[in-house]
Amino acid sequence: MTAEPVQLPPNQPRSFYRDSGAIARFRRTAPDGDGYRPEDWVASTTPRFAQAPAGLTTLPDGTRLAAAVAADPGAWLGPEHTGAYGADTALLVKLLDAGQRLPLHSHPDRAFARAHLGSAHGKTEAWFVVDAAPGAEIRMGFTRDVTADELAGWVERGDTEALHGAVHRVPVAAGDALLCPAGMPHAIGAGVLLVELQEPTDFSVLLEWEGYAIDGATEGHLGLGFGRALAAVDRTGVDAAALARLRGPGAGVAPAPVCCHRRPGAPSGPSCAGASRRPRWTRASRYWWSSTAPGRSALSGAVHWR
Repeated sequence: MTAEPVQLPPNQPRSFYRDSGAIARFRRTAPDGDGYRPEDWVASTTPRFAQAPAGLTTLPDGTRLAAAVAADPGAWLGPEHTGAYGADTALLVKLLDAGQRLPLHSHPDRAFARAHLGSAHGKTEAWFVVDAAPGAEIRMGFTRDVTADELAGWVERGDTEALHGAVHRVPVAAGDALLCPAGMPHAIGAGVLLVELQEPTDFSVLLEWEGYAIDGATEGHLGLGFGRALAAVDRTGVDAAALARLRGPGAGVAPAPVCCHRRPGAPSGPSCAGASRRPRWTRASRYWWSSTAPGRSALSGAVHWR
């Protein structure tokens, strides 16, 4: 393989919550009209939980990216990454368009995933807000310690008022960056478009599901039953100071457009013909993803997650 970027089409598996068409607008493509394609799994080697091959990226030649990386991890990931992680990309990047508020849910940490799901990865996430409607928010972290029986009762009864009354509401705007540790209950609010960098799994424990296109009683516990799955939820209360520490130093600073032929930091020069497409770059060490071409993303460099 060469070091040239590989252009990828959108990879938007159907989900149980609605999109607003923001990903299509961001990419300057026509929406597919389904209304349930709120996530674009960019350069993904991770399948949807119990729904493979949904979620996996397919290269232009028809090969799954996961198979290509497994066959030649050094070429795709680079020697530094493979020296530390082998052929494991250790990263999943998504665009997420919350057309409706997501249900309150949680993701297991690595210890729980190893013990109960046979995975080396849990699902810690980091979010960069690309756009947000006025008054948009993310709900995350309990405001007080919650007992196991209390949480189980809320979930069993579908007591969304009690659930949402016990979590923080965090206002967000374009440019905000937040970390959501595995285990923390959270729900991204309607009107938020963000880039999500996360551990490469699709493990979610639902705490509510009324009003969403999913049978949460059957599908919301990772096949473990809620008696075991709810042990993955961090029931510890967090205060405002702890939440503030989860915000990145760039909070409130919106990304600026760059020329689609230059990476950030390159010498300045005249705008190129593609500058009107307002490309954005997202950086995760030596991984670069851009939205330069309408309807496509470009993968170049090596994935490197710390």
